Amino acid sequence: MLQLNARLQALIRALWDRFWSGGISNPLSAIEQITYLLFMKQIDELDLKRQADAEFTGDTYVSRFSGTTTLPSSDTVVDKATLRWSHFRQMNADAMLTHVQQKVFPFIKGLNGEGSAFARHMANAVFIIPSPNLLQGAIQIIESIFIEIERDAKEDGHLFQDIQGDVYEMLLSEISSAGKNGQFRTPRHIIKLISELVNPQLGHRICDPACGTAGFLLDAYQYTVTQLAISKAKDGRTFPPDDDGFIRTSASGALTQDTKDILEQSLHGYDFDSTMVRLALMNLMMHGIDNPRIDYKDTLSKSFAEAGEYDIVMANPPFTGSIDKGDINEDLHLSTTKTELLFTERIFTLLKTGGTAGVIVPQGVLFGSARAFVEARTLLVEKAELKAVISLPSGVFKPYAGVATAILIFTRGGRTDHTWFYQLTNDGLSLDDKRQRIAGSQLPDVVAQWNARDPQQPGDRKANHFFVPVQEIRDRQYDLSFNRYAQVEHDETEYEDPKVILGKLKALEDRIQQGIAELEDILR
Repeated sequence: MLQLNARLQALIRALWDRFWSGGISNPLSAIEQITYLLFMKQIDELDLKRQADAEFTGDTYVSRFSGTTTLPSSDTVVDKATLRWSHFRQMNADAMLTHVQQKVFPFIKGLNGEGSAFARHMANAVFIIPSPNLLQGAIQIIESIFIEIERDAKEDGHLFQDIQGDVYEMLLSEISSAGKNGQFRTPRHIIKLISELVNPQLGHRICDPACGTAGFLLDAYQYTVTQLAISKAKDGRTFPPDDDGFIRTSASGALTQDTKDILEQSLHGYDFDSTMVRLALMNLMMHGIDNPRIDYKDTLSKSFAEAGEYDIVMANPPFTGSIDKGDINEDLHLSTTKTELLFTERIFTLLKTGGTAGVIVPQGVLFGSARAFVEARTLLVEKAELKAVISLPSGVFKPYAGVATAILIFTRGGRTDHTWFYQLTNDGLSLDDKRQRIAGSQLPDVVAQWNARDPQQPGDRKANHFFVPVQEIRDRQYDLSFNRYAQVEHDETEYEDPKVILGKLKALEDRIQQGIAELEDILR
């Protein structure tokens, strides 16, 4: 993640304070209302940009805001141009609130057409900003945020979209303090690491079965766009790595329509929280993905029927609870109700033969001795190719959770001969609650060592990465913890001869006795 400048951070805090003081104090409710406003702003910005691009290239572009529309709730015909952010932000506060409540928000809810997934999931969305002053104040702050993003992009050379993504991530991070489903936020640099490891390509069907706000799907999209941009780069053009050491470009505007359609149709996300589904849909649409395929489903439940359909699965599924035994899908055979184990099996079943998964699990999954834990690890080793186990430091999810986690990389249908272990201790951010950027990030090294790995050179067990043969894993009850196989090198300590030590103790005792005698003489 880019380090947002102090001005942007202050504006984001001001936006939260505005909602808090305006009567919307629940972080989950606040972020949903903020997202609606950001979405209105971004849809207008994207539309204006596409209009300008079409005029420059001579192409035809039909604006979302051209012509008229009939609002479903009132049969009122309105000019779509009046529904733009750039139009209504200039209204006075009272008129603006009425306009946004009664015209803009109903239009936004049906943006992709009455039968679209977006319209279906937005059907129950409610605009609850209660006062004209709150709406006007929030819009003014959002305008200032976008002005600052543009200034930062010009002065510091960062991509506008990257900074915007970091702003939205900082807003999303506040949801976790609501104490509700805190599992849905995964740090972006860890998401990017997993994309590098599973290497999604154009045409791959990609799924996140517990997608939250769709961070994995968004990065899979941006990773693929980046690979396409690199492959087509001319005149020796290069793309510099970001602050996390990864190359990402937001040049999706250069995609052909066919390529864009293939990319959009390849991304599939599911979540069992309707608010998360709406946030995910808007998050992807704000990043230029016009028709995201996010659906409201519990992928562990009996109502979910997909299997063997995806080339790539990327996920950080919930691992803080259990599911009712009666609700568990019959295709899941592990004898447990723990979500972290059931999702591991679900991810395996979602993969095509030859498909690869990158999934975050709590460290307990790696070494738990209960039957279901062993069964889950056996499944990955014996019915898949368990390619890698990458241990993450316990502070990666701070300040929201301190649990130690690991990344599992496995391919369904392959054969495990060796598994690559890596212990990551520095992810580029401090491991306290502040999570400030520090030197020495190992993220680029993980990718470099991963790409250069060779099972014929198993590596030094005293180092932070090495291969372990499958038979050794079997012999250790499929234990996948790094420390189970690492060799700890203890520094050899030389001790003095016991006689010398006793002599020193005797001399020390004599000095103490002498001191006591001198003190007694003084006191007489």
